[in-house]
Amino acid sequence: MRSCLSLGLLCGLACSAFAADDVASAVVATVKTVDKGTKTVVVKTGEGTEQTFHFVGRTVGHGAEATAKGSKDAFEGMKEGDEVIVHYTVKGTEKTAEEVDHVGKDGMKAGDVVVKSVDHGAKTVTVKTADGGEETYHLTVRAAKETGKGLDKGGKATVYYTEDAGKKVAHFFKTS
Repeated sequence: MRSCLSLGLLCGLACSAFAADDVASAVVATVKTVDKGTKTVVVKTGEGTEQTFHFVGRTVGHGAEATAKGSKDAFEGMKEGDEVIVHYTVKGTEKTAEEVDHVGKDGMKAGDVVVKSVDHGAKTVTVKTADGGEETYHLTVRAAKETGKGLDKGGKATVYYTEDAGKKVAHFFKTS
């Protein structure tokens, strides 16, 4: 009995240690290289740093031609120089792309905004646009989780979004 309790405690501590390493983030960057053989992509951020991401079977791609679920298709249609948003997790030193959003033609649109309000219950963000108008964006599940990180009333941000049935759907906010 004592051995079982000790083993259970040890397993619990090991699991919590691994969970602590699994950190979620996102980066807006430009594709530098895609290597389908090693299932990696190297991107360059606006700050000039390069990051390497692994893509796996669960990696989802949005916005480029023929993107679909699956590691061999997550970067399909994306090429050197394309702007992307990589949503990723970090475990130890390895970065795994969970979702890749293509920005530009046939992909996400971007706009500079000032946040007026965030409604976590309704999963919406109301913003003031550069031309002085007011718009409400519906949040994807991922964006709803990420809006708690630095998206404040009066804060400036770039919103990356798509349009679906006349509604603007925010996928990511990059705060200024």
